Formats: sequence, structure tokens, C-alpha cells
Amino acid sequence: MSAEAYSLTLRIWRQPSVNIAGSFETHQVSDISPHMSFLEMLDVLNNKLEGEGKEPVTFESDCREGICGSCNLFINGKPHGPGDGMTTCQLHMRSFNDGDTITIEPWRATGFPIIKDLMVDRSGFDDIIQAGGYVSVRTGVKVDANSTPIPLPQAEVAMDAAACIGCGACVAACKNASAMLFVSAKVVHLNTLPQGKPERLERAYNMVQAHDAAGFGNCTNEGECEAACPKQIKMTNIAALNRDFLIQRVKSCFSCDCS
Repeated sequence: MSAEAYSLTLRIWRQPSVNIAGSFETHQVSDISPHMSFLEMLDVLNNKLEGEGKEPVTFESDCREGICGSCNLFINGKPHGPGDGMTTCQLHMRSFNDGDTITIEPWRATGFPIIKDLMVDRSGFDDIIQAGGYVSVRTGVKVDANSTPIPLPQAEVAMDAAACIGCGACVAACKNASAMLFVSAKVVHLNTLPQGKPERLERAYNMVQAHDAAGFGNCTNEGECEAACPKQIKMTNIAALNRDFLIQRVKSCFSCDCS
């Protein structure tokens, strides 16, 4: 691996707001170390733009450790860029070559309206969580962590699903802009544990309803979501979500008075 500095051409999407049309801008950056993270490279670009009296590129980041999920960028046609099992902030410039042209875009989905440039509004995910991503319990004196025994297989399924960071890569990769991998991860995380079972069916139904209301598309089980997920959430979660959703839907049909 060469330690020499890179010179790169960046094609970056610029858009003032969701109601104003955007377009690509081309910028040159140089003296980019292959050891830099991708977001550090964007910081270099923004320092250059500010030095020229130009408006910096708006993008989102927080932890820069692959935990928060806010660094949602579409890089060279792939969510979070080249590599598997990593977020944009974990992507380093050694994944590219000197002289490369890199195209950088925001997530593109009805459920993720553009705020500005590369930043999108992911509050649709918040609406889904509010619809059922919690466990209703009586408050009071806290109980010991081991007071409810959980078999290891159930704990592992729940923990694997809980690894979802809600970045939205699944939506960006899906041709239908479906967020069902995200919804299923949150549902399976809670529905697998004893604390979440009393509300299991209602949770699945309510979160799918919120998913549809937020403007996300239908799942057609083509697998782009799993392939793009930086935390490698499995599509088997979607099957579990569909099962609980359909059971609750049938129950609702039998109990309603519409007939």
C-alpha cells in the first residue's frame, strides 16, 4: 500500500433543500493521506471551500466510530461505499486510488427527504420506533439484571437484531426504498425477549403501519438490504416480522365489527 498523498476528483450532490432542485458539483482535493477516513477527506474539502469563500458541503456525522449510523452517504453507487460491514466513517481513503473520481450522493428515498446537500431527514425511522419500538413495563424499584432467565439462543438472536444502528443503508440499497430490514431488526430484538412478548403482535403490526405511513416502499425479498447493511442484519428477521404482522392482521379482522 502506497503512503503517498492522493489527488482526487469529487462529484458531490449539492441541493439547498427538498423543494429546490439539486445538481452535481465537481471539486478537486489533493494531499489526501490514504490513512484518512472518508469523512476526514470531506473535512479537508470543506476547509478548502471555506478558504475560497464558498459554502461548505453539508453532511452528517457524530460518533465517527460506526455506532450512531448518521454518516449516511451513497459513494460510487453503494451505500457507505466500497467494503462490507462498515459505515462511511469507518471507510478509509486507502480503499481508493490516486487520481480516482468519487461520486458522493445522499440517500434517495421518499421516506428520507433531503434537508441539504448530503443530509437527509431520517425522522421516519423515529416514527417507526415510536409506534412500537419499546417495552411497556411498570416503573418502580429496578429488578436484578438476571431476574428473568433468557436462553442463550434467544439472547443471541435478540442481540444480533439489536446491532442495527438505523443508518438507512437498507433503504438506500433497495429498489423500492423499503425499510423492512430496519423494522424487522427492531421488532425481532424486542419480540424475542420475554419482556417484549406481551406486545409482540401489536408491536409488529403498529411498526409496519408506521413504516408505510412514512413513505417507505414494499419489500420484495431481493436481498440488497442485507448486502448493504454495515451491521450485517439478516433477512430472516423480515420473515419473523411478516409472521407476527399477519397473525395480528388476521386477529384484527376476526375481532372487528365491519361485517
